[in-house]
Amino acid sequence: MAGGGFVDAGNRGRAGQYEYRITPYFVFASFVAALGGSLFGYDLGVSGGVTSMDDFLKDFFPHVYRRKQAHLHETNYCKYDDQILTLFTSSLYYAALVSTFAASYVTRNKGRRMSILVGSTSFFFGGIINAMAKNIFMLILGRVFLGFGIGFGNQAVPLYLSEMAPAKIRGAVNQLFQLTTCLGILVANFINYGTAHIHPWGWRLSVGLATLPATLMFVGGLFLPETPNSLVEQGKLEEARRVLEKVRGTKNVDAEFVDLVDASEQARAIKHPFRNLLKRRNRPQLILGALCIPAFQQLTGNNSILFYAPVFFQSLGFSSNASLYSSTITNGALVVAALISMSLVDKFGRRAFYIEAGIEMFFEMIAVGITLGIYFGKGSEIPKGISVFLVICLCLFVLAYGRSWGPLGWLVPSELFPLETRSAGQSIVVCVNMIFTALIAQCFLAALCHLKFGIFLLFAGLILIMTSTIFFLLPETKQVPIEEVIFLWKNHWLWKRYVTDEDSDGIHKDQDQQA
Repeated sequence: MAGGGFVDAGNRGRAGQYEYRITPYFVFASFVAALGGSLFGYDLGVSGGVTSMDDFLKDFFPHVYRRKQAHLHETNYCKYDDQILTLFTSSLYYAALVSTFAASYVTRNKGRRMSILVGSTSFFFGGIINAMAKNIFMLILGRVFLGFGIGFGNQAVPLYLSEMAPAKIRGAVNQLFQLTTCLGILVANFINYGTAHIHPWGWRLSVGLATLPATLMFVGGLFLPETPNSLVEQGKLEEARRVLEKVRGTKNVDAEFVDLVDASEQARAIKHPFRNLLKRRNRPQLILGALCIPAFQQLTGNNSILFYAPVFFQSLGFSSNASLYSSTITNGALVVAALISMSLVDKFGRRAFYIEAGIEMFFEMIAVGITLGIYFGKGSEIPKGISVFLVICLCLFVLAYGRSWGPLGWLVPSELFPLETRSAGQSIVVCVNMIFTALIAQCFLAALCHLKFGIFLLFAGLILIMTSTIFFLLPETKQVPIEEVIFLWKNHWLWKRYVTDEDSDGIHKDQDQQA
């Protein structure tokens, strides 16, 4: 946990004095906050299933339904290529990227807990509107409310978990967000599987049940403590000390509390955190943490498969029920992968997970692309053995992504930013993530239609480039206190040109000028 501010060499040794025990209070706070991931996950799982349901298509997209019926037992890359249909999915992410800037203000000035409450409230209303939708306008409006909820939740929850967690277990705790995301996806798949048999309103039940995780998150959020970091940032030092002692399970928190106060004093002097991110000393966090890593998470292609898994499997010639069943299998693999990552990421480190999984995902995308190129798109059903092979490849791909690029896409950025730019940095992380999520959600079915099997070879090429970038540019942050990450940049072969020993003095000068 702790400050995240730039510290001098004397402060560097203080992290060794941090003490903690795992207390029920800490466990409760972490699990309740992590429910924010279930909002994101439930929507990921539900939207693809709903857009493949005949009752939904007949009500809102009859032309897509007619095209689907015309190719019911054929493989066809273009069955579901419709920009309004994909806008139903992607509109949420456009709303999320807009809302993240408002979320940054609330998170910095009102606290992480307030953003969690706002996010859950907005998501609740989005679920209600979608369940009652009578036309496409109501569908999109509901998606916008859901997007606002996800924008606030994804802004606040990773920060909350990283700030509450002791450094030695920060990776595992932060990945509770990914675990609940994966569980949300899996639960949504089971719900879709059940509601697909309820005619003609089963899809309404699927989208309406989004209110359940939102309600759990809101009620739990009422009892959440604010993070000590945020309380110090708001000037509530006594309350921050009490919460820190309660979370850590010890009165001996002097060293960590002093680091929090030091970091907060530096943060409070920064009047324009977004402008501060552009300074030369913050170049590593801006390029890697705010831009590259959240974009990379989406450019792997995994979320395209999650969005449209039922649609994708139906395009491959699976029946409606079989497609939902196959997507449930792949999403079950995602949950298993999240548990693996939580167990091992603080042991083996972030870089090892990124690089090993990147190599594996590259070959799996190549295998899928070549197989589809040989067997798919000829107007006849794919042989059963080939279909099973494709499902296995996609499961292995999801297993690799789910223990690496998925969870680390939220964990690593939350570790890189100092306190004075953390809310602003996390806003850009969410914004970039949502931009690429929306673009891929909007473009995937069209790309599948026009590039055919080549879309998977494109993803393979992107994965190779992104894995190489991680190999050369990302230092290992395993078990490094957030306030000491600056020393990783100072010792890196490239970033030491931007972050120098004089930067600590430069920060104090900036503070004096801005004060």
